[in-house]
Amino acid sequence: MSPYKERLMKRTLYIPILGAAALSALFADAEKLVILQTNDTHSQLDPTEKDLGGIQRRKVLVDSIRSAEKNVVLVDAGDAVQGTLFFTLYGGEAEMKMMDALGYDIAIIGNHDFDNGMDALKKNVSSTKGVEWLSTNYEFDDPQLDSIFAPYKILDIDGRRIAFMGINLDPKGMIAEGNYDGVHYLDGLKAANATAWALKHNEKADMVVAVTHIGYDEVPPSDKMLAASSEDIDIILGGHSHTVLTPGSGMEWLDNADGKPVLVTQNGKSGLLMTQVTIDLDSIGTLPPVYKQYDITNRLDARVDQTLDTVLNPYRKGVAELMGQKIGRASYELKYDEPGLLNFVSDFLLMRGEELLGKRPDLALANKGSLRRGLPKGDITRGEIISMQPFANKVVVIDVKGSELAKAFDIMASRDGDGVSANVEAVYDPVTKKCTSILIDGRPIDPEKTYTISTIDYLANGGDYMEPLTTGSKLARSEEIVYDDLITYIKSLKNKPINPSRKERMHR
Repeated sequence: MSPYKERLMKRTLYIPILGAAALSALFADAEKLVILQTNDTHSQLDPTEKDLGGIQRRKVLVDSIRSAEKNVVLVDAGDAVQGTLFFTLYGGEAEMKMMDALGYDIAIIGNHDFDNGMDALKKNVSSTKGVEWLSTNYEFDDPQLDSIFAPYKILDIDGRRIAFMGINLDPKGMIAEGNYDGVHYLDGLKAANATAWALKHNEKADMVVAVTHIGYDEVPPSDKMLAASSEDIDIILGGHSHTVLTPGSGMEWLDNADGKPVLVTQNGKSGLLMTQVTIDLDSIGTLPPVYKQYDITNRLDARVDQTLDTVLNPYRKGVAELMGQKIGRASYELKYDEPGLLNFVSDFLLMRGEELLGKRPDLALANKGSLRRGLPKGDITRGEIISMQPFANKVVVIDVKGSELAKAFDIMASRDGDGVSANVEAVYDPVTKKCTSILIDGRPIDPEKTYTISTIDYLANGGDYMEPLTTGSKLARSEEIVYDDLITYIKSLKNKPINPSRKERMHR
């Protein structure tokens, strides 16, 4: 390992929390900039069901670090909204108020900021008071939105020019069609690198920070691709893929096109972690930044800002009402990232498709990305079902040729499997991420046969990159949102517990 690489590893830390005195002691003789980063909070304003995260606890950390440091910039890398009842009920209003309450300096939007359409996005971003919204590679037809989003921001701090830009994902295949009308996507890699070059050479920036919502290593352009192709980007503050880039893991330092290291950070999701990047302003280019990550737990509760309760409590009332309405039961805990819950949703889609079509479809497909929380053993509430499937999707039945269906299975395999109904079993190669076997009712897919598929309209319209499904035609569609259909079904069981199979149906 080179001496420089050794210095990088020594300057990445994971710590639970530092007091003000300890923070002040670090680099006491140097002028420095502290960047605090969050990403993919997904409306988790209160702690999770496992008592982790929470916006009031986050504020404790932010306030503590601000009291100890001269230069602090608070940044969000997108998807502050969508995923809990706060967004379902109030559309992002509470989340934007919390961004103002914590004093965010810079933010970008994520794909879920578009979930309620362009008018809702504009309402949310225009409601914030002190946030500088960035987007380097989106152009907006709406002049008001165009005026809100700047392509970059340069901060002059103690004689150093630190530039920030925002790189967003390609909406096609990820954001529901119709929800991003008037947005023009510019190639993320080209826009980032051209802007970074101009910032370094024309604007004389000493450091360029890319705030991104493109994912660490998923669909292009990813943070790994951005780092590898860049010459002028020094730090990437990432989001979207919900990757936890733990300091010291080796995943956080990537070589750029010149072989120089670029720091890449990301905090998973739901606000369970917060990043701190400390830049020695006197040693830019010679000393690498220090990367730390804080976990956000109940140890911070003694210092929470109670004044936030006055803002949040009116929103909490509606959330609590839905979370208290019992509608059914579960035989065992259904975790959002385990097969049981995905199987339950997939089998429900097949059953609901049969009701809509008047006969059983050939199969059902569900994307695991639609699952945002698990369900507890025992009583299930209306609020838990809505939080588990919070999106405004509807059940549809489509017909698709077998050759296109096989392509769709390969897309599901590329993300390590999705949900299929009980009559389907698929095996995929973890290396090639292609399916090696697909059986429907015990028979391989016939490429010439037309199959009826029950799924959600988001996938049928090509969402989650399921472009092959758009080649078919729609046969039936529910009038209700998926979570309402689920609630109706669970209530019809009259307290008989749901007991889905735990067997993995798409496996390596």
